[in-house]
Amino acid sequence: MPLVRIDALRADPERLDALGRAVQDALVETIGIPPDDLFQVLTSHDGMTSTLRYADFLGIERDDDIVFIAITLRAGRPAELKQAMYRRIADLVHSYAGTHPRNVLITLTENADPDWSFGNGQAQYL
Repeated sequence: MPLVRIDALRADPERLDALGRAVQDALVETIGIPPDDLFQVLTSHDGMTSTLRYADFLGIERDDDIVFIAITLRAGRPAELKQAMYRRIADLVHSYAGTHPRNVLITLTENADPDWSFGNGQAQYL
């Protein structure tokens, strides 16, 4: 059960939808999550009252088309699978939303079975 948070500058509803679909499709393809395992928070920042800050860290020249993608999921996947996931997300974000891969910043936070409750005050994975 990944929980995905996507933040983008000045993204209209269509772009937010495209970003969400790109990430979901990549997760299904690369790490095998079920297609209906969909939990996303999609946020557009107007650049004035809320914004995203970034620099050219590691020599990657980013611009205002930047997208921050934060994924939380259960631990246990090998580094090679994570690398394939990052690549596929960047490719699909480019294909679906037109965002250049240099502007796709992804963070992954892993946790364990007791760290999830899908509702009703229960830890369903226990």
